[in-house]
Amino acid sequence: MKKTQLLHPDLSDVIARLGHGDTLVIADAGLPIPDGPRRIDLALTPGLPSFDAVLATILTEMHVEHITIASELASHNPPVAQQLADRLPNMTTSLVDHEQFKALTANARAIVRTGECTPYANVILRAGVVF
Repeated sequence: MKKTQLLHPDLSDVIARLGHGDTLVIADAGLPIPDGPRRIDLALTPGLPSFDAVLATILTEMHVEHITIASELASHNPPVAQQLADRLPNMTTSLVDHEQFKALTANARAIVRTGECTPYANVILRAGVVF
């Protein structure tokens, strides 16, 4: 049995396979998922699991060097914007409009769908290296 928090085998596998610069998306329940990236659907019911719970768990296993979020997040969903700031303080961040954000998800290694049902609760995490 694993010693770390992350028990979901598909999510653990995709994180283990990430290389420097690869991206992983954490998505709310409504973000369209394009063909191509691996889809890891964790959504059970509206709100479960939450964006923050999934983010916190992923961060126990993944080294993140950069994030991309929709520019609309701060004004339309301050609680999730604050969760990102709290979990990733001083993180280098790119802001793009939501349409551009959706286009960028096509290049991700995987998209993790949460049960989050609040607007713009999405982030693209770019993998860094630990050395």
